[in-house]
Amino acid sequence: MLYPMEFIPIAEETGLMVPIGEWALRAACRQIQTWIEAGRQPLQIAVNVSERQFRWGHLPALIDVLLRETGIPPHLLQLEITELVLPEDLEGALRQMAWIADCGVALALDDFGTGYSSLSYLRELPLDCLKVDRKFVQDMEQDSGTRHIVQAIVAMAKAMGLKVVAEGVETEGERALLRAMGVEEGQGYLFARPLPVKEFELFCGL
Repeated sequence: MLYPMEFIPIAEETGLMVPIGEWALRAACRQIQTWIEAGRQPLQIAVNVSERQFRWGHLPALIDVLLRETGIPPHLLQLEITELVLPEDLEGALRQMAWIADCGVALALDDFGTGYSSLSYLRELPLDCLKVDRKFVQDMEQDSGTRHIVQAIVAMAKAMGLKVVAEGVETEGERALLRAMGVEEGQGYLFARPLPVKEFELFCGL
């Protein structure tokens, strides 16, 4: 098992992150297409978009090609974009994100709270979802200050009409706190570890 933290930094440095990212997007779209063609209930698949891939500038064109090739409903694809890509070229980021959102593809702001998000431009982003970074989730049971930060993020997201997803949920205590805050979805080892497609289908009853 090779974990993302081991290979992604190398892929980013060498430029391989762009073709890897394209492969991941293509695989996600084809999997959704496979479920639809098999008459199964399709699920939305979220795909991380790397900083390099986003700044590559051709992401909207790639999304357009993949949607045309597979014919999938756009809302079944979600792109997770880290807030680290925003401050350097906010205008360019907004243009790309607006085009993607206009296509019907869902957008999530990943690892929220670890970058440099400003409320002044957060409200301009065409987002569907905020993802609370796993560091906050893992610290909130022991630290009341962190718990209050998570509560504030959840309240802000709900006020903006955004879905909230908590990352890195690993204990029942974390899940209980998040549910009490009104968090709709979580991901982490408490629910399942990464699974191949066939095992995932069995896990979800597809």
